[in-house]
Amino acid sequence: MPDPTTGARPTLEAVAARAGVSRATVSRVVNGGAGVRAPLADRVREAVAELGYVPNHAARTLVTRRNGAVAVIIAEPEFRIFSDPFFERQVRGISRELAMHDSQLVLLWVEGADDHDRIARYLGGGHVDGALAFSLHDDDELPAIVVESCVPAVFGGRPGGIRGRDRAVPYVDCDNRGGAHEAVCHLVGLGRTRIAHIAGPLDQTSALDRVDGYREALGGAAGPVAQGAFTVESGARAMAELLDRHPDLDAVFAANDLMASGALRVLRERGLRVPEDVALVGFDDVASVAEATDPPLTTVRQDIEGNGRLMVRLLMDVLGEGNGARDGAPHSVVTPTTLVRRASA
Repeated sequence: MPDPTTGARPTLEAVAARAGVSRATVSRVVNGGAGVRAPLADRVREAVAELGYVPNHAARTLVTRRNGAVAVIIAEPEFRIFSDPFFERQVRGISRELAMHDSQLVLLWVEGADDHDRIARYLGGGHVDGALAFSLHDDDELPAIVVESCVPAVFGGRPGGIRGRDRAVPYVDCDNRGGAHEAVCHLVGLGRTRIAHIAGPLDQTSALDRVDGYREALGGAAGPVAQGAFTVESGARAMAELLDRHPDLDAVFAANDLMASGALRVLRERGLRVPEDVALVGFDDVASVAEATDPPLTTVRQDIEGNGRLMVRLLMDVLGEGNGARDGAPHSVVTPTTLVRRASA
C-alpha cells in the first residue's frame, strides 16, 4: 500500500527500484507493451500496487498514441436522450464495454446543425481514439463529419447515404426487416386481416426497414401506415389518425415500444379492448415499457445493450489494426431479433 504520510507522487523510477528492474521495463509493462517476461512483469505490477503508482496520462499518451477515450455521439436532442430508455440501455452497454478496455466515454449529442462545427473540431482535435455514432438521420451531416474526421469509427444502425470522403465505416444493427416481418406474420397468424403500422421517422434506415418488413409480411399489400417519431406522444397521434381513417382495423404493429404504449392509450380512450378488438405489437422489448403496459406488450426483442457492447468491440478491432478489422477490412454486424409474446397480441 502507498505510504499516506508521503506527499510525493510515486514515479517510474521508484517503481523500477522497488521491482529491481529498469525504468524502460516498467514503462513497457505499465503501457501494455510486449517483450517483458512474465516473472518481471509480475514484479512490476506488485511494485505498482505497493507504491500506489498512477500512470501520467500525458506521458502515457505520448508513448501509446492513445487518449483512452471514445466519443459517443447521439444524433438526437438532449430531451430524447434522457427520456428514451433505448438510449440509456445502449449507452450502458457501451460504457460497460469501454470500461473493460480501460477507456472513458465522452458523450456528445446533436441538438441541431449548429453543433456540427463543434463536433467536427472536437473529433479533429485528437482528443479521442475513436467515435461511436448512432440514431443517424439521412439529412444529417453527422455521418459525413465522422467519416471526414478520419477518426476510427463505428456506426450504430445501418447508415443511409454518406456525403463526403469515401471511407467504409462498419456498423452494428439489428435485423429490423426480419423482426418486423415476424411481428406482422404473428398478427396474421392470429387471424387479423386489417393490420396497420405506426412507422418511425422515415429518414432513419431502421424505420424504413421495419416498414419494408411490415409490407413483405402482408405480401406487398399497401396496408395503412401513419408516421410517428419513436416517442409516446407521436404514437398516440398516429394511432388516433389511423382510427379516424380506418375505424375497422383489428391489429397494429408499432415500430417501437414507446409508440406502442401511446397507441395503447388511445385505443383505450376510444373504448377498444386490447387484444380482443385490436391486437398490438411493438419493437425493441424495453422492459420498463413493454412489461409495464396493461396488458403487457408483445414486442420484437433486440439486444440493445449487447449491440452497444458490440460497437465497442468492433471499434477496438479497428484500433488494434490501425486501418481495419482483423480480416483487413472493416466489417459490419446485423444481430438477430426474436418475438416476445405477451398479452397484447
